[in-house]
This record gives sequence, C-alpha cells and structure tokens, in this order.
Amino acid sequence: MNDAAPWIDPELVAAGQLLQEKGLVAPDRTVTAMPQVRAAQDRIGVFLGEGSVPLKRERDLSLPGPHGQVPCRLYLPDNSSLGAARPALLVFAHGGAFVQGSLPSWDHYLRDMVRQSGVAVLSVDYRLAPEHRFPAAFDDMAAMTRLAAREGAGFGIDPTRLAVGGDSAGACLALGAALAMRDAGETALRFQLLIYGCFSTDVDSPSWQRFGQGAGLSQASMRWAWSTYLEKPEHWQDWRAAPLLADLHGLPPAQLIIGSLDPLLDDNNDLAAKLKAAGVPSNLTIYQGINHGFIRYGRLIGTARRAIADCAAALKAGLAA
Repeated sequence: MNDAAPWIDPELVAAGQLLQEKGLVAPDRTVTAMPQVRAAQDRIGVFLGEGSVPLKRERDLSLPGPHGQVPCRLYLPDNSSLGAARPALLVFAHGGAFVQGSLPSWDHYLRDMVRQSGVAVLSVDYRLAPEHRFPAAFDDMAAMTRLAAREGAGFGIDPTRLAVGGDSAGACLALGAALAMRDAGETALRFQLLIYGCFSTDVDSPSWQRFGQGAGLSQASMRWAWSTYLEKPEHWQDWRAAPLLADLHGLPPAQLIIGSLDPLLDDNNDLAAKLKAAGVPSNLTIYQGINHGFIRYGRLIGTARRAIADCAAALKAGLAA
C-alpha cells in the first residue's frame, strides 16, 4: 500500500475549519447521549442548508409502514404541473449510521437534486436504533418503496419510473430495498443512486485501516453503530444489513459515488465489481480529495456541487421516459 499522504481538497479543509469556528462539531456518538448526537447533526444540517429555497410543491406525508406510520417528505419538481407528464420518483434514505439523521438535514441536497434532475423525491424518515433495531430501518425503506410502486400515482408521480437511493447507511437501505423488490418479482425499479454506502459489516478492510483512524467516520464509531443497530450475532451476516453478501443478479442499473478518502472505499469498489460480475450496468465515480459525508456540503465545496450535478444527470438519464 502507498503510505504517502493523500491529497485533500483545500475546500474540504476550509469547510471543516469553518464548522469548528462556529462550534458545529459532531460529538463522539460512542460516548455521547443519542439526543445530543442527533441535535448536533441537525444544527450542522441547518447551517449547511442556509439559503435553500423550498420547492413550490414539497410536503410532509405520513405513510403506512409495517409497524405504524412512517414520516416522509415529498419533493415535486417546480416545472411539473397537472396536465404535464408526471415525474419519475427517487425513494431516498438519508445517512446517519442507522442511529441518527432527520428529514430537514437533507432538504437542501434533495431540493438541488430535484431541481437539476426533474425527478421527484420521497425522503423516508425510517426508524432509528437503538430505539428500533434491525431490521426496522430496512423494513421501513422496503415498505415505502413498495408503496410508491403501488400507490405512487396518488403522489402525482409516474409509478412505473422509480429509483431507490441514499447516502451512507441510506445507500445500504436502498440497495436492500432493491433486492427485496427483485425477490418479490416487482419490476417497477429502474435505477439505483448509491452514495458512499456501507454495504458490508466489515470495518477492518484496507480503506478502513487507512482512512478510519481520525475524525469523521472512524472504525470505532462504525463498530459501535453496527453493534447498536444489529441485535444478534447472525445479523452481521444478514444480507438486509450487509447487501454485498446477496446475489446481485437482476438488479436495476446503479450509479455509485464516493470520495477517495472515504473508509467505505473498499465496500464501494467491491460492490461495483460484484455488480459487474452479475451483469448489472453500473458506474462508480470516485471524487478525489474528499472524505465521507460530502454530498450535503454543496454550499461550501465545489466537488460536492459537481457530484450533485453528476448524480442528477445520472438519475435523469436512468429514469428517462
């Protein structure tokens, strides 16, 4: 392995310094009470989303899930109207290591995606651990994807043009939902947008050892997150938590993105290779000098803005009528 110090995007460094100056630093979730961890992430989300203008037709929904109502937020493109073609839909799961994350903290990113792609988004506020352990998050994401396929016309979208997507833990849930749809013989899914996902429970790979030692997404914090989410030893090898273990044949095309400094780089390279071996069209884009979690930093980092534009273009092409 090349031990030379990797190049780091100067705008990433500047963004980190700015957050520190403003006291917007995520606490160590392995030792901090979860309400404080979640509140801190929400404060960071508010800062990252400053200046974001709501879409004209975005609204909150409460949709029936396997264990009660699931809060969701629907973002419809401003350029769609009654009488026009109904937009395609991305069912999206936010990141947060299965233990944190909320709908408002992803508003600005998803609004940008909707505006640039013309694709609607249903953002799923799935249940979080430790209050709700595996497979609660998977069940919620799979249920909302099935509901969109079954009843999406009532949302004002085209239910025959669906994608699943997410970032980090959300990408794991999105891939899991795609596998569940395939296994059930449901064919509505046309595309997957998988953003720096955790697709296995392995936190000892070379990329984890190289990039998971310092601040940000660390081996220790991810081990703790998996232990908090997964209740039984056998869950660590369950494809609903570690979809890299599943047979990937018959899945819809996928766009994968990740930063070159992300501890999950090996997971994403492995998934890309396994998708190719299964005959699933896919593309993996690695953005240089960027670490985990960058997709919400479009206001501060040019590479994030470029990644958002690339994702929107891939989504638009993947869901073209």
